[in-house]
Amino acid sequence: MNETLANANSPYNPPAALGAGTGRVGMVLASRSARLGAFVLDFVIPVVLIGAPLALSGFIAVFEAIAAGELPESVPGVGIGASVAGIMLLAWTALTTIFVVRNGQTVGKKLVGIKVVRSDGSKAGINRLTWLRNVVNALPSFIPVVGLVIGPIYWVVDSLFIFGNARQCIHDKIADTIVVRA
Repeated sequence: MNETLANANSPYNPPAALGAGTGRVGMVLASRSARLGAFVLDFVIPVVLIGAPLALSGFIAVFEAIAAGELPESVPGVGIGASVAGIMLLAWTALTTIFVVRNGQTVGKKLVGIKVVRSDGSKAGINRLTWLRNVVNALPSFIPVVGLVIGPIYWVVDSLFIFGNARQCIHDKIADTIVVRA
């Protein structure tokens, strides 16, 4: 066997620079903190956009009933909040879909300045991003009965994979994607 080839595959060699011979020259992996920040933003923003109108309209309706000296058995004013929340959900979904299709970014990733691409640096398609990164990754949670235990354990293990050299979680490996600075 050629000694150069044998040494090239040694696990003791330092990692190759990102882009070396892969067509990814100039691309820089997103930091773990940027990925965490994008994840948090992608959770918090829709919760606020959708939850705030519901909570606000509910509180207003309850306080109006109490001020009128009634016990709020039903809260009719929540319908307006639900309508606003529904509109916000549609807007959030549309905006996220546009960003993902255009550049492999969720709203959180766009705000943090990172995006998802294929491991060779090419654009990741919507099916790969939706089905392989998200739907397949969520399947362990849907296993009847044991999914309540397996789902959270899988999520933790998936997240811990980011501490590898390639900074790829399991869902990145399944979808053959990496997260880079935009």
